[in-house]
Amino acid sequence: MQRVLIIGPCGSGKSTLAPILSVRLNLPVFHMDQLNWRPGWVESSKDEIREKLAGIVATDRWLIDGTYGGTLTERLVHADTVIYLDYPIHLCVARLIRRILKYRGRSRPDMTEGCPERFDLGFLIYLMRWNSGPRVRLEAKLKGHEDKIIRLGSPDELENWMDSLPLKTLS
Repeated sequence: MQRVLIIGPCGSGKSTLAPILSVRLNLPVFHMDQLNWRPGWVESSKDEIREKLAGIVATDRWLIDGTYGGTLTERLVHADTVIYLDYPIHLCVARLIRRILKYRGRSRPDMTEGCPERFDLGFLIYLMRWNSGPRVRLEAKLKGHEDKIIRLGSPDELENWMDSLPLKTLS
């Protein structure tokens, strides 16, 4: 595992897992939210994101967290492993609400500074409709990459998988 993607619905824990797994695998971590958002919740253009990603995926070692369907295809081509946190949506909604309460008014560690956490009804509705829209599109993009995917259906499955990883020594 040298070029790793972590994907899944909002609130599944991608950004929480990324720094833990990056240390475990000794890989540099990149958060799609940081690549996409500028201070004040100003979204980068698709070209800007693609340019930033091109420089990252051209390297031999990285871990990128975030589904971001618009750039997933380019990342999938270069990834050797895809960790798919395929969690129940009710769990993701609960985690999203907890995250909003925990960071409300300030930026999360995995987010661009100047983008304070806030409640967004549209985002919550997007998540609640995950299985009938975004998930369908994601599964279509994953076709042909099944051999790279480690699909984890619960936090317990993630914990068991993490426990199965060999411990790396940092040199």
